[in-house]
Amino acid sequence: MAFVTGLFLIDAPASALNNLGSIPGEREENTVGVKVITTKAGNFPYVSAQAFRYWLRTTLERRVPEWRSSPIFREEKIAYTDANPIRYWDDDLFGYMRAPGKGETAKKSREQMSLLEESTPVTDTVTRASPFRVSTLVSIAPVNPTSDFGVMSRHEGNPVPHEHQFYRTTLKGLFSLDLWACGTFSYRNRTGFRNLDDERVRLVKDVAGVEHLESEKSYRLPKQERLARVKALFAGMAQLEGGAKQALHYTDVSPALVIFAVTTGGNHVFHHTVGAQRNGLPEIKIDALQEALRVFADGIRSPIYVGWVKGYLDEARAAFEQFVTQHNEEAAAKGLPHIILSHPREAFAAFIQDCDTHPEWLD
Repeated sequence: MAFVTGLFLIDAPASALNNLGSIPGEREENTVGVKVITTKAGNFPYVSAQAFRYWLRTTLERRVPEWRSSPIFREEKIAYTDANPIRYWDDDLFGYMRAPGKGETAKKSREQMSLLEESTPVTDTVTRASPFRVSTLVSIAPVNPTSDFGVMSRHEGNPVPHEHQFYRTTLKGLFSLDLWACGTFSYRNRTGFRNLDDERVRLVKDVAGVEHLESEKSYRLPKQERLARVKALFAGMAQLEGGAKQALHYTDVSPALVIFAVTTGGNHVFHHTVGAQRNGLPEIKIDALQEALRVFADGIRSPIYVGWVKGYLDEARAAFEQFVTQHNEEAAAKGLPHIILSHPREAFAAFIQDCDTHPEWLD
């Protein structure tokens, strides 16, 4: 099995990308705080994985025409997608959980849903673990958030004060995509493994070219269909948009730096290659990267794709360029993977193009 394994940095020069709501006990009742991890070393602002996944799904819907989003349904206090990975690409790559409701409200909701052409009936509980995994995006160094005080005064009478926190930092996130799982759906009757109920098994059997993996109790879509979904996902990563407080802080959340490769295991080989200097600025640890490429050389199945925006940490980029030149001159003789250095959007585009020449990555 193969995975797309990578990390990325988001430059947040003055941002509040994920907020926790009002902070009790502050001088103003409507003071909005940012999410932080509090440790003995200090406060580390973060963006939740749920928020990042929302950014990516929204970007895919808006910016990638071929992407097929799943409709969302609501029953009182719960909401869920159609849970149809055969038809909808985000149900396939982002996972789902759906169970047939037993109450009267659920019954009426199902009756209404059955009138919708896009709704897929559910005959049993279906779940799917997300093939796409992402970490919490955490500041690489501790930061004390700044409180910004403002007022609403475009009206008669006393102004209305308000306050919110923001920060200046670099956020680091990890991601992984299980290529084998993309477009592969289990009907095994086991908690957490049943992606398809009887209705969905019937639907997948009607797909031209579908493969039945009988020993694994799974069905697999044709490889070209699976490749299309993978390529669309990374086209979205290249154009990532989102984040809270954009009207006030306008932060570009597309990666300023990204490092990724196709690997044979799901463990993250690049996690410790990027850290923080004493001044809190990002540091690409070349020694750590060299060690990772040497130790995991037999498990890296693609070039190392590095996307780095010019203008971001230019001195460090110049030193990294020298390392890449020297590494690539010696890589073949030492049995090490080649490094491709470009802009982040070009790095994702290079991977997307290589997917067409290496369909075996999905095997």
